[in-house]
Amino acid sequence: MQYIPTQKESHILCCICGVLIAANPSNMCVDCIRSQVDITEGIPKQLMVQWCRGCNRYLQPPNHWAACELESRELLTLCIKRIKGLTKVKLVDAGWVWTEPHSRRLKVKLTIQKEVFASAILQQVFIVEFVVSGQQCTSCQRLDAKDTWNAVVQLRQKVDHKRTFLFLEQVILKHNAHSQALNIKERSDGLDFYFANKNHASKFVEFISAIAPVRSKKSEQLISHDEQNNTANHKHSNSVEIVPLCKDDLVCLPPKLMTSLGGIGPIVLVTKVSNVIHIIDPNSLQTAEISSTSFWNTPFRAITGYKQMIEFTVLDVSLTGERKGKFALADVQLVRSSDFGVNDNTFFVRTHLGHLFNAGDLALGYDLSTAIFNDSDMEAIGKHRSANIPEIVLVKKTFPVTDLKQRHWTIRNMNKEGQENIRKNDVEKAERDQQDFVREIEEDADMRSKINIYKQGNAAEILKQRIKHKKDSGYEDHEINEVTLEELLDEMDINDQDFGEADEDDQDYEDDEDYDDDDEDDEMME
Repeated sequence: MQYIPTQKESHILCCICGVLIAANPSNMCVDCIRSQVDITEGIPKQLMVQWCRGCNRYLQPPNHWAACELESRELLTLCIKRIKGLTKVKLVDAGWVWTEPHSRRLKVKLTIQKEVFASAILQQVFIVEFVVSGQQCTSCQRLDAKDTWNAVVQLRQKVDHKRTFLFLEQVILKHNAHSQALNIKERSDGLDFYFANKNHASKFVEFISAIAPVRSKKSEQLISHDEQNNTANHKHSNSVEIVPLCKDDLVCLPPKLMTSLGGIGPIVLVTKVSNVIHIIDPNSLQTAEISSTSFWNTPFRAITGYKQMIEFTVLDVSLTGERKGKFALADVQLVRSSDFGVNDNTFFVRTHLGHLFNAGDLALGYDLSTAIFNDSDMEAIGKHRSANIPEIVLVKKTFPVTDLKQRHWTIRNMNKEGQENIRKNDVEKAERDQQDFVREIEEDADMRSKINIYKQGNAAEILKQRIKHKKDSGYEDHEINEVTLEELLDEMDINDQDFGEADEDDQDYEDDEDYDDDDEDDEMME
């Protein structure tokens, strides 16, 4: 029989209270160690954290403001960094203790460990309370002052409509490019964006240059100068001018530019305006791109714009067989819609939109047979005798106007200051430009892909009614051009809920981490 020695745990009496305990290096029980040692000494139990009501951000000393949600990991990290004395102990765990959202109190439960006496490690759990105090951040202070800007971007375009700025506004909203702007003011020929420093303004100018053909000029004005410290305060201005051309404009290219583009034109149609200008010759399907540098070297303007387009009715279409991309060359016989029952004037024109038209369709285009042009705009025609002015230039296909004004989608607008002493005619003109822009969104799927469009409350029902109305009006299925529900975004605003307002779901919230001061766990481990 083999003898197996057994080790029995030795017990001793606590050197203070005399209770029988397991032997340990301190020769004291847990209660006596708790009464003799407090490892949370030097760690504050109540602190303050600064919160900006305007932008819902918290101050991270010395001067950084961080956006954090309530009881988030980011806010927990920010609060722990505010606690002094944690470097002397080991942080084991940290978590939130739920508080009422309107109480302006944040409670963090910490679990720490520290070596006490000889090789004895004590673990303790305690709560640090943060009082949320309101304080405006520097950005909100400047926004409220409205006069503390250091840089301004003056965005301008010399045209008689607002189509370009309405589109730029939606692109800026989608990419949140105006987030650093202190204020936005509307002008008669553009917009002014005010920024706190010139770096934000320069970044905004770069963004505009990436989506539109522009030229910019910088200037600065001395506000104050300190000769002793050799410092100066300047205000910086960025003048940004967009080319005076828009989609569907008809232009006559200057001779020099026409030669550099391979002899295109000279009468061409603008099909797209991005950071370059896309043009097409309706008679030959020849396309070209004009950069902003090339345009400003030989500037020109549109000889006629979208407001001068009239409606035509297509009588016959004969495709030539020549295609280039999505365009197809065709000979079209048409008549002015206003001439029905008045005269028998018909026109035979060549167009690049032969793939769109069938007999009986409606088209919008420019009637150049009765138009009057300036001699400077038609310089290329005089120098090129072979270049003839077409009677009609078709631009796009159109459909009968329906009386349904309610739409199942909407767009957002930037918060900007309007013009002062605006005239009634200007208000009506702005409303017409807005309606034209909305119709253009419905017709152009490529434009819709570049902006954010949001659903109305009962979007599905409204869309169903619009489709039914168009079918009752004689529309074919392929002619119903509506924005689909898949292209729309749900309405959402992350700033809807204020810090002091409790969510309805939080009313029945049950705290799984209820904290009781009597349940502090102090454990001693060897």
